[in-house]
Amino acid sequence: MSKIVSALNGASFDGFARIREIGPLGMISLRAKPDLPGLVAAIQAATGCALPAQRRIVHNGDKAAGWMSPDEYLLIVPYADVAATLAVLAETLAGQHHLAVDVSDARAVFRIEGARAAEVLQKLSPVDHATLAENELRRTRAAQVAAAFWRDEAGYTLVCFRSVATYVMGLLKASAQPGGELFSG
Repeated sequence: MSKIVSALNGASFDGFARIREIGPLGMISLRAKPDLPGLVAAIQAATGCALPAQRRIVHNGDKAAGWMSPDEYLLIVPYADVAATLAVLAETLAGQHHLAVDVSDARAVFRIEGARAAEVLQKLSPVDHATLAENELRRTRAAQVAAAFWRDEAGYTLVCFRSVATYVMGLLKASAQPGGELFSG
């Protein structure tokens, strides 16, 4: 069996915000209609989290459940727990129309932290960061690539496709360069 590694082996950068690639992180894409019988129980059993509201992410320790679209949820668990979590979902949703897929190795995850972390993402995404609430999950773009991110008390977590991880790290580093702070008038 090969050694599990994150997309960029934990690359990091310190500018006016700290950027670091985190992982490997277990991620499951769960496709199901929100009124699917057993969905709430399945997400609770898999993550210990409630069904997330639209554009929200709910945390329970090292697990989370995020709303990605009207019929898609992102479940985050420790990497080693993905197979067991998929089994829980299959058992809990047996006979119900759904799709649960391990997307852990297809994604890269970054943390952007520091007092000015928002400025890094403000340069890259068409999101009104002034109104972005804590634990609000936004599915958007980072420059030219698809991404999703959310804010917590310590900063931001950004998820993108693994195939563009090097590009996204370059974007984040360029956006966090000292001297590149946004003009505040």
